[in-house]
Amino acid sequence: MTEHSLWSGITGEPSRSLWRSGRNIALRALAEYDLEWNRIELIGMSDSVTFRIETENSGSFLLRIHGERFSREEILSELEWTRYLNQTAGFVVPQGLASSGGYILETGSEERRLAWATVMHWVEGEPVEVNLTDDHVFRMGKMLAGMHEADTLFVPSDGFTRPVWGADSFKLEWSKLEEHHAVMVTEEQWKLYQAAAAKIRTDLEAMQPDPSIYGLIHGDLHSGNVVFDQGEPRAIDFGRCGYGYFLYDMAPALMELSPAQRGSLIQGYSSVRELEPDYERKLECFFVMIMIGNYSHHISNPDEIPGLREEQPYALAYLREYLQGERFLFRRIEPFVIE
Repeated sequence: MTEHSLWSGITGEPSRSLWRSGRNIALRALAEYDLEWNRIELIGMSDSVTFRIETENSGSFLLRIHGERFSREEILSELEWTRYLNQTAGFVVPQGLASSGGYILETGSEERRLAWATVMHWVEGEPVEVNLTDDHVFRMGKMLAGMHEADTLFVPSDGFTRPVWGADSFKLEWSKLEEHHAVMVTEEQWKLYQAAAAKIRTDLEAMQPDPSIYGLIHGDLHSGNVVFDQGEPRAIDFGRCGYGYFLYDMAPALMELSPAQRGSLIQGYSSVRELEPDYERKLECFFVMIMIGNYSHHISNPDEIPGLREEQPYALAYLREYLQGERFLFRRIEPFVIE
């Protein structure tokens, strides 16, 4: 395979320096695997650089060049968790492919943020991000509940380590949003965010991480991270998997759904696992917590600011309902009037 054909096989327009580093690392990493590849397609560049690798006879694979967000031990622990979900619990999820040097390769890159590379089996299926039906959503709820059930039997190896999504992670997200908030909201509107953050901290302090409601979670399960094969959902992109409340794991999916479809997700989930009596109140806490976390993630990107501003009438409305203690997940909320 020539360098020219590698270039022609990649789509997208990433920054030149990061693209060069990613391209060179991808070539070195693939040399460690016994794969007769014929095409490489750039998928994305965020916390990691990802490529789809197509082969003649062995199917497709996902090559990830990891950013500095996670350590070697954390990446290996992610692969351990997905291997358990696939081989023991029976879920079709991405699995790591081992080379002669193991499941993770040191890239040797001079860029510290691109230290490790992994290759995973590609999960076949089609995304259904735009036209999600009630049945799609119901099955997503069932799948998520099944993965939470599987966690109760998982015995991690010594040294297993993944991030914790809770009060400490929210503190970091809040600090970043606080620093940049003026590009998104007025100081008067920011007071709603401050009050909501204080309530989230109080609500989290009142929760107890009992094993029946807390454990290993996907951490970012929404329609963009689910593909469907013959009607059955398959979760992908476990890069944020870690420890947290099972209800927290439901919130990213709920945020993109209408009130009626949120009910379908709950029905699917509760057909497998019984929900806590006060689940709705806790879900709304996690809903607002993740909404704030999403804004924190995007607010430092100037290209994202117009979109964040456009969302504020709805975001502020959710904050207002949350602060007033009104249940809002399953009813239509009128946007906040910004004068």
